[in-house]
Amino acid sequence: MASSAQRRHGTRHPDVPTATPKPLPVLGRGLVALMAVAAGLSAAGNYFAQPLLDVIRADLHIGVTAAGLIVTAAQAGYALGLILLVPLGDVMERRRLAVGLFGLTALFLLLTAMAPSGPILIAGTALTALMSVGAQIVVPFAATLAAPAERGRIVGVVMSGVLLGGLVGRLASGALSELGGWRTAYWMNALLMAAMAVLLHRNLPRLPRAGATTPMPYGGLLRSTLALLREEPLLRMRSAVAAFSMASYSVQLTALTFLLARPPFGWNAAAIGLFGLLGVIGVLGMNVAARLGDRGRVQLVSGVSAALLTLSWPLLLAGESSPLWLAVGVISLNVAQQAGLNSSQYVIYALRPEARNRINSGFMTVFFLGGAAGAALASVVWSHAGWTGVCVLGGSLAAGSLVLWVWERVRVRAW
Repeated sequence: MASSAQRRHGTRHPDVPTATPKPLPVLGRGLVALMAVAAGLSAAGNYFAQPLLDVIRADLHIGVTAAGLIVTAAQAGYALGLILLVPLGDVMERRRLAVGLFGLTALFLLLTAMAPSGPILIAGTALTALMSVGAQIVVPFAATLAAPAERGRIVGVVMSGVLLGGLVGRLASGALSELGGWRTAYWMNALLMAAMAVLLHRNLPRLPRAGATTPMPYGGLLRSTLALLREEPLLRMRSAVAAFSMASYSVQLTALTFLLARPPFGWNAAAIGLFGLLGVIGVLGMNVAARLGDRGRVQLVSGVSAALLTLSWPLLLAGESSPLWLAVGVISLNVAQQAGLNSSQYVIYALRPEARNRINSGFMTVFFLGGAAGAALASVVWSHAGWTGVCVLGGSLAAGSLVLWVWERVRVRAW
């Protein structure tokens, strides 16, 4: 799909001259699996704190609001990395960039594991998240290697790794905290990320720079990323839809820990992490969405997922005292959010192949800023209005994503 600037002027973006394409390496199942595992491990560290918030709060003597800021720091740090680091994938050799980011993530996980106080833990979490955007170098890497007819499915598999990484990360951190304290998960993930950096270096193919034939200055690269959000209406709209969706999802992730740690549940960190495994069903939603997208049903997936996201919140409200309804609501919310994310990625990755990392950077930055806002709002609303207030907040944000999708469908006829 051509950009609006291209349609007006009949030219490509002036900052992105093209070269004769070379054949790409074959993307085998083993490499796809490695990319999915790598993306999952990279994402996992950003979710370790969620089932541990009460444990960390007690150990470091911090309040509920400060504990919620750990989740916010992870989301905000990730968003900052997306806008500052991911665009480099269009001007640097992508294997080297991915390997470097994985190594630095391991380093900052060690810093987080040794944090003696709340502020240092929050700083370590933010720095870890900043570097963990290596996962978002791997995703467009896979999209570049995939054949067009399989792109939705391949991206869905790798993004499923990201989802599973978050879910398994929450479960592992809860279980490991029972064995060796809340810091154990950070130590373990640091070792795994260092090992994954070595495996990526050995197995990822070298690819030419995706965009300009001559290096683009860093400032120009960042301006180009922002320009894409300005020039591409579909990128703008899909980013906004995804941000509201992620904000709604993040409200549930943050507040659910506080709900389950208190009566009538009173669960420990391990049980809370285990309950989070219900979100694995969201992987099914993402993969079904990917296959439907490859068959031309991407808009149907987008609309249904936004509606389902909104309808999940009354179920979660009913789950305040019922584990059954709470489980149904969590499953519904996860399926809806992941299916909607995949459909939006399908749309944006078709816009400008030569600028795929910058497109991913702009999209994911807005997406995770939405998540950071949702996490911050959830902590405040929980403190003042409890689970009912949290459900009203989450449902309103979900409804916002549905309204924005409808607005996109109305406006697209004018573009």
